[in-house]
Amino acid sequence: MPAIPPLPSFRGPRRRSAVPLPRIRIPTARAIVDCAVYVDGERLRGHFTHTAALAEVRKRGNGFVWVGLHDPDDIQMTDIAQTFGLHALAVEDVLEGSHRPKAERYDDTLMLIMRTVAYVEHEMHTVSEIVQTGEVVVFAAPDFVVAVRQGEHSGLAGVRQELESDPKRLALGSGAVLHAIADYVVDAYVEVTRKLEAEVDAVEEVVFSPNSHVSIESIYQLKREIVELRRAVSPLATPLQLLGRPETPLPKEVRRYLRDVADHHTSVTERIRDFDETLSALVNAAVAKTAVQQNTDMRKISAGVAIAAVPTMIAGIYGMNFEHMPELHQVWGYPAVLTLMFTLCAGLLVLFRRIKWL
Repeated sequence: MPAIPPLPSFRGPRRRSAVPLPRIRIPTARAIVDCAVYVDGERLRGHFTHTAALAEVRKRGNGFVWVGLHDPDDIQMTDIAQTFGLHALAVEDVLEGSHRPKAERYDDTLMLIMRTVAYVEHEMHTVSEIVQTGEVVVFAAPDFVVAVRQGEHSGLAGVRQELESDPKRLALGSGAVLHAIADYVVDAYVEVTRKLEAEVDAVEEVVFSPNSHVSIESIYQLKREIVELRRAVSPLATPLQLLGRPETPLPKEVRRYLRDVADHHTSVTERIRDFDETLSALVNAAVAKTAVQQNTDMRKISAGVAIAAVPTMIAGIYGMNFEHMPELHQVWGYPAVLTLMFTLCAGLLVLFRRIKWL
């Protein structure tokens, strides 16, 4: 017999193994928001690349470079690390993101990781995002400052403009930039906390107002956002205290400013803790209020059922159609029964109103 030809495969034609596409390298300059050289508190004129700026500072032997980055990828961050001599572990922290706030020292370079927060405008008493978080990592050495920003809400252009308008403060060196960024982040904490305080007060007013209704889900959402804010803010206390100590390689005046920032941070942390405790109490109060409202509704329903049961019972008795029943053949029987029903219902209504069931 002739051989049967092989059947075509149901899996279709074999596909060639996928060849990874070459990765397009984006220049480091695309991630740099601003790069400038500062000498004696004044910004040098002209545009500098990060390599040219560092070379200019080291040639002069005075001043420092301030480079601002926004969402750099691993290749761009590696280029910056090679130029400024950043430690590999520090670069790894930047690329991974979402780290707990901390301060580290690598030889003469200080690294400070801070979580940034922003208030999201939303309709009151609704379930929605309230607090948006990001991250800022600052590398400060005697001749450079590298600020890496993650997120859209934590721009540092205003910090740079403020420092450039105060050359005396900027002349303190890279430590002044480190303090200014930390102060900006903590000021954002204060602003967000102030807005959340108004929202917590509004929820408290609604919960304890008579004849008002507030969704427990919205209270839980606000509490969850407060917890997220606390996780972003509270861990920064230890790094700020470490930077304010005498053994830190920062000018004495900068350490004083950093201790002031730490004081502001402590007050913010205490307010956030108070918010958390207040919201826990409000959740319990809202649950208790809902239970009381349900009990009140059940009382009203029970009172209505009791009043309706009287005429229903009497009508049921006289609807059994027995032949020998009293008052069936009396002229006054029908109005007497109606009068009895009305009297009993009215009496129950007065009773329930007196005991405040209705």
